[in-house]
Amino acid sequence: MSTSLAGRHDERVPVNDAVTPPRTLLERLRRHGRAVFVVVVVLLLVQMAVAMLSTAVEQTPTIDEPVYVGTATVYVQQHDLRYNPEHPPLGKLIVATGLLFAHPHLDPAFEGDQTELGRHVLYESGNDPWRVMLWARLPVIVLTLLFGLVVLAFARELAGRTGALVALALYAFSPDVIAHGSLATFDVPASGFLLTSVWLVWRARRRPSLYLPLSATALGAAVATKMSMLPAVPVVLSLAVVSVCHAGGFGRGTAPGSGTRARARLLGLAAAAAAGMAVTAVAVVWATYLAVDPRLRWTAPADLPTVHGLRALLIDHLPLPRPYRDGMGIQFGFENATWQGFLFGRLYEGSLWYYLPAALLVKTPLGMAALWAAGSSALLSVRRLRPAVPYLLVPPALLLASAMTGSRDLGVRYALFVPVFLAVVAGCAVVVVRGRRPAGAGAVRHRPGWAGAVTAALVLYVAVSSLLTYPYYLTYSNEAFGGPEKTYLRLHDSNVDWGQDLGRLADRLEGRYPHEKVWFVYKGAGVPSAYGIHAADPLTVPADRVHGLLVVSDTSIDKADTRLKALLATSRRIDEVGHSITLFRRP
Repeated sequence: MSTSLAGRHDERVPVNDAVTPPRTLLERLRRHGRAVFVVVVVLLLVQMAVAMLSTAVEQTPTIDEPVYVGTATVYVQQHDLRYNPEHPPLGKLIVATGLLFAHPHLDPAFEGDQTELGRHVLYESGNDPWRVMLWARLPVIVLTLLFGLVVLAFARELAGRTGALVALALYAFSPDVIAHGSLATFDVPASGFLLTSVWLVWRARRRPSLYLPLSATALGAAVATKMSMLPAVPVVLSLAVVSVCHAGGFGRGTAPGSGTRARARLLGLAAAAAAGMAVTAVAVVWATYLAVDPRLRWTAPADLPTVHGLRALLIDHLPLPRPYRDGMGIQFGFENATWQGFLFGRLYEGSLWYYLPAALLVKTPLGMAALWAAGSSALLSVRRLRPAVPYLLVPPALLLASAMTGSRDLGVRYALFVPVFLAVVAGCAVVVVRGRRPAGAGAVRHRPGWAGAVTAALVLYVAVSSLLTYPYYLTYSNEAFGGPEKTYLRLHDSNVDWGQDLGRLADRLEGRYPHEKVWFVYKGAGVPSAYGIHAADPLTVPADRVHGLLVVSDTSIDKADTRLKALLATSRRIDEVGHSITLFRRP
């Protein structure tokens, strides 16, 4: 009897072991995987929110923001479309949702151009520019965080929880996404809407009737935010055809005897679905204009550029509101102008086709670039992931090619969709082929230990590189190019000095250089005196009268003419503010 009981007791041991609390940290993490996943997601998004909020609080208006804030104020108070027609309304309507809480005052009798409007709202109407700008930026910050959830969801579908966390980490620590996600500008919203549209059209491979209308709405939102998203429209519509065909079983063994006819019917259905998406996207654009002015009152600007050739044909035949098409004409006019660029210490006229790839090379964390490459390799080599290639690689590649043909070499913000899309791609770096197994679901696994450790190390490297640049994300460049302190030697304008540091300069002058005569060459849209900076322009007086503190925006240094170069050559660098403004002592 005792022997029998002992045997039965021994048989229960494995069962008891199964409910014993895990002994190692790794076992605990595996056991509580879902809870750990949620905690890490929350921590990443909180980190990003803190970075963007603290940056938004400290930075003065960048060059573009006053125009958008002024236009959004007019939208809300006067329902007038006349300002800033070169950008569709949705981005400014997003900004306006924050301004509803700021209640900025605007003189109804104001007359002036959009630049004067922005200055009037922020500095001449009794409004607090700090408060107005913070409320204008908050909606963009919220959207940026929500798009992080899209990155997470997309990557999780492709690469599981681990890949999703890698993708979200790269997004949440991206200096460019943080920098522009904390501004009342449109580059992050447009990129996020497009990624959302692509993710939803990817999900339509399972349920087209549910996800295609949602994808079309997000696509319309992207186009209604920035016109530069237009080249992606044919790509997304083509992906919709692919998704519908996949959902209908195209190429996976149609029933015998009806293969050709069934496939033709399925292709027709897919084409109809894509056409329906196009109509929906156009309707979204119309809705944004009607939300501003239900009567759609519009008078074309007197200086509207004349457009010829294919561009004119495009403007004349797109089924979009007249203000949108006139805005396209203004954008084409910008493209016909000659702009100054600055790359690796060279100031030039016109544009360089390789400017954006070079600028991305400078401003992308090195670990992030490595994971982009690893994720792209996984997408192309792992059979289960290959269907995602046209969804994740083609849209950013096409938009980048389009942006590279532009005439304005003014910053990586023109290619902000790259870190947004490639964050999802990087999440796929955790997936490898599982040896020799039949193709299909389950034919992948996570990378072996050493590769997982390398991936984790690269993510950590990105995080450290990003955190070390806090709170100067706009000026970020990676360690290979000297870090944020050296960015102005390689790039200019919105890459480093966009007028964001007037407030920090005011604090520095008051703290270290009180009561000194200040000469200031400023590149920006802010009004220095509104922040307590009372300075003279050294370029309006003879050089021998310029003595004392010479303060120069780094973009102005990069683009210095002969007169300013002579002043700088005879001055001694003594300080810098925000890695975007340099202080000199002139004897």
